[in-house]
Amino acid sequence: MTPVRLIGRAAMTLTRTTGRVSIFAAQGLTRVGAHPAELLRQILHIGWLSLPVVGLTALFTGAALALQIHSGGERFQASDVVPAIVAIGMARELGPVLGGLMVAARVASSIAAELGTMRVTEQVDALVTLSTDPVGWLVSPRLWAAILSLPVLVGVGDVIGIMGGWLIGVNALGFNSVTYLSNSWAYLEGWDVVSGLIKGGFFGFVVALSGCWFGMNAGNGAAGVGRATTNAVVAASVGILAANFVLTGLFF
Repeated sequence: MTPVRLIGRAAMTLTRTTGRVSIFAAQGLTRVGAHPAELLRQILHIGWLSLPVVGLTALFTGAALALQIHSGGERFQASDVVPAIVAIGMARELGPVLGGLMVAARVASSIAAELGTMRVTEQVDALVTLSTDPVGWLVSPRLWAAILSLPVLVGVGDVIGIMGGWLIGVNALGFNSVTYLSNSWAYLEGWDVVSGLIKGGFFGFVVALSGCWFGMNAGNGAAGVGRATTNAVVAASVGILAANFVLTGLFF
């Protein structure tokens, strides 16, 4: 009966953890109204300060994608599709996913380290002693800031990525500038852009939830904070890729 007990114990642990995370997320999403100033501060930290890394990632990704599509298209005499594929690829997939992963690397680790340090130094307990809701003060602003900021970052990343492909297409691949841009917009549909922005909102939720959950449940000492930070980044990255698969299946 030992294998059966192990399977049952694992199933119960998974169910219990899923329930706890779901309750934690629901509490975080419903308690934001009390601290609007903290929400604005987190939007600045999560959104504005993440713009350079998201912009650079999108720029180089768009440029590399243009080179790859041109190289592959030449084999089938279809190199003229470079502008359209770069635009669609950035808007639908690469912009949201890479933007989410970059924000996960920067923000999920930062949130987990900050909240984990507050947990092990008993600052969270001090908030409870002062009759301050730690979820409303620490978790809700970060969740909503990420949900609101990621679609904006994805939109900016899409534009920068398409411009990266345009730079390479015009200066290295021999495309006419006006023709490249007109082909990009001609084949790019509104739903391509909107679906990527919706993905960005979901990815922001995954990133902030991972950082907040592992930070608020960090173990004791520096080692506990380090494990929480690592787990937050891994969970956010895997969660983004899994959510992208599910959302892509639903949208397309």
